Amino acid sequence: MVRIGIIVSVMGLLLSACTQESQNQIGRSIQNWTGTNGVVEIYSGGQIVKRFIHVDKLSTAYGTNDKQPRPYRFAYGVIDENLNYHQDTGEKKVYFEVGEYTSEYVFYENPKE
Repeated sequence: MVRIGIIVSVMGLLLSACTQESQNQIGRSIQNWTGTNGVVEIYSGGQIVKRFIHVDKLSTAYGTNDKQPRPYRFAYGVIDENLNYHQDTGEKKVYFEVGEYTSEYVFYENPKE
């Protein structure tokens, strides 16, 4: 029990010594490892047109040869066809892309689960 307290204290001291950006990177690494129950909503004309649930993260695409970022993000998620935040019968996991220039989208943690 004492060891756990010491480990937690040491981790707290190490984190407090890091810059804010370093703390953010550590947090994102932990979140990538544990996963996020994310939601991606895509809008057109101010109206929601698609919702994807159970999204772990959005990734930026990079070129194979030039290693430059591409103008879109991609992920895997369940398409929520009836927009109820739950995976219903027939709603399957799909690959999707969100273009930087053509889509308005929001990524957030699912508030319903």
